[in-house]
Parts: sequence; structure tokens; C-alpha cells
Amino acid sequence: QVQLVESGGGSVQAGGSLRLSCVGSGIIISINSMSWYRQAQGKQRELVATIDSGGRTNYADSVKGRFTIARDNAKTTVWLQMNSVKPEDTAVYYCNVDAGFTHRTYWGQGTQVTVSS
Repeated sequence: QVQLVESGGGSVQAGGSLRLSCVGSGIIISINSMSWYRQAQGKQRELVATIDSGGRTNYADSVKGRFTIARDNAKTTVWLQMNSVKPEDTAVYYCNVDAGFTHRTYWGQGTQVTVSS
């Protein structure tokens, strides 16, 4: 059974940094992309950053220049380095993996990030 486990969330003051990690276990064949999403209270889940199998990255406009996504293909691990965080970055952050020809998706359980002003 595939599992994705996030860690690294917590509380931080505005302007600070956090590093989120997501480790996958179980057999995931042919990963297409790994991503971070977030969902703030009362809002829809939104894409934060994506990295594909070739290492190409894509970021939401709201985090460009502040967040960096990276992955280790061999260990099915993805990180999100969050710098210069803002109160509006407060949300539950979810790890996502898109795999195989059918683009099956897997989700982690989420990790809370709270940024105080």
C-alpha cells in the first residue's frame, strides 16, 4: 500500500522559514510529478508547486521567488523550502504524487503551517 507522510509543518513568524518533507513508501511505479498543494480554512485546495520527472518546476504566482520544490527520485521524497513566509501562507499543506500512464494520484495526510504576523 502506498503511503505519503508529510512532516516539517508548524508555527512560524512572518518572514521566517520552514522546510516541509514528504516521504513515500510502498511501490509507486513511474512517477510523473510530485507536488505540494495547500488548503486554507474555508478555501479550496490549491496547487503550490510541482516538479516533474525531468526536474522541471512550476509555482503558483503567490509563492514564486519564496518557495522552492525539490525531489529525490530514488527515495520518492519531495521537499518544499518556504522562505519569507506570510500570514496568507497559513494552510494545511498536502503532498501529491501523480504516477503511471493512468495518472493515478496519491495524497498525504497533510501538515499544518501557521504563519503569525
